[in-house]
Amino acid sequence: MRTTLSPAALRRSGLSLTAIAGLALAGFAIAPSADATAPAATHVDQAVRTARACATPKAGQMACKALRVTSGTVHAANARGITITPNAAAATPTGYGPSDLQTAYGLTSAAASNGAGRTIAIVDAYNDPNAESDLAVYRSHYGLPACTAANGCFTKVSQTGSTTALPTSDAGWSEEISLDLDMASAICPQCNILLVEAKSSSMANLGTAVNRAVTMGAKYVSNSYGGSESSSDTSYDSKYFNHPGVAITVSAGDSGYGAEYPAASKYVTSVGGTALKTSSTTRGWTETVWSTSSTEGTGSGCSAYDAKQSWQKDTGCAKRTVADVSAVADPATGVAIYDSYGIAAGYYTFGGTSASAPIIAGVYALAGTPSSGSYPTSFPYAHTSALNDVTSGSNGSCSGTYLCTATTGYDGPTGLGTPNGVSAFTG
Repeated sequence: MRTTLSPAALRRSGLSLTAIAGLALAGFAIAPSADATAPAATHVDQAVRTARACATPKAGQMACKALRVTSGTVHAANARGITITPNAAAATPTGYGPSDLQTAYGLTSAAASNGAGRTIAIVDAYNDPNAESDLAVYRSHYGLPACTAANGCFTKVSQTGSTTALPTSDAGWSEEISLDLDMASAICPQCNILLVEAKSSSMANLGTAVNRAVTMGAKYVSNSYGGSESSSDTSYDSKYFNHPGVAITVSAGDSGYGAEYPAASKYVTSVGGTALKTSSTTRGWTETVWSTSSTEGTGSGCSAYDAKQSWQKDTGCAKRTVADVSAVADPATGVAIYDSYGIAAGYYTFGGTSASAPIIAGVYALAGTPSSGSYPTSFPYAHTSALNDVTSGSNGSCSGTYLCTATTGYDGPTGLGTPNGVSAFTG
């Protein structure tokens, strides 16, 4: 009889990739995780090695956009002399923390005084049983206010709104959930957090979870997942994402040049990714397009199905162009998160546009409640001077240069730029 081992069990065991490969050679079957047709891909770029949190999904399913650094020295840790130990948790953070991100994006004063009473919703698939306790560790380490179910700050529900009948737990999506919760906390420490867990990674279930978040009063909804565009997207737009007065952010993707859905929805703020490094400039930071390789980097491009909204003025794409704005996503300049489900408990460095989407949701929350009837994706287009324009880097090859190459003003990979305070995110 051939013994089958689940990905969650393997992750909890703390075995290295080499050891897992040895098990496979010895005759053990490695079962796919939920919705998966192949194991999570692993990528190498010079000194930094990453692994995708979520396995490649079946057709019609969405993949989360979280990339975990498994080895190498990341820029955020270089100044501290820290190198990531292969496949091991760290006792202390190794990526950018709240003060780094708030400083880089001009949010320090807003984060200290804004956000009380406002709710950021995080929409993901499957259940993270350790979501609240992991969040508590992260917030405590950085001196952020406690955010718990007991004090009314943290709420976790299924797509039906149940607090008890939750989806099946999944290790990969739990990493995604930890990343999303920690980034929302880092940017808006005073905000309440609503975690809505879809029962699977289908667009129908994730979309239902978006509707649930809005029904429960969230005015800022972060979505760190995506998949291939399809002819069904325009119907998904009307069913799940047409929520005037709600800022809905979506990851632009992690596979380089090419548009994904729901980032291509005309009703959402599509969020691209940058590499963020300290510099000697007046700002103290510099950013370029995140691109690790031809298959790993921020998404961008021209939608095949979604119409362009009136506020998007670029002329090289007749339909909706991805992205609108951006924030840090390069794993080599990644963010610190705390996670304990499915892998050894500890701090990890993560990247991917899964980091940038909740960062931008947090900035919208700091900026204030969107006016009734407004589409917050339009706000940055009316305040372009209040953004950090990213003008260097490329995420692939395309016929319309700005669709995959940064330039002065609007471009696909970074949109209009990154936050410089909250002014660009107000109506």
